[in-house]
Amino acid sequence: MPRGTKVERNSVSNQAHEIKYEADKLDVKPSEIREAKKGASNQRKDIEKKVKK
Repeated sequence: MPRGTKVERNSVSNQAHEIKYEADKLDVKPSEIREAKKGASNQRKDIEKKVKK
């Protein structure tokens, strides 16, 4: 992959900017993303499923 290409990774780290990005994308509060990460895994698809319920 060329250098400088933006790629959405499969997992969400605990970094504030990643939590905020995911929260903005799903239109929820960052605290909901943190709770979903605790209850599920850190995989984006798992977090999205948990938040949308």
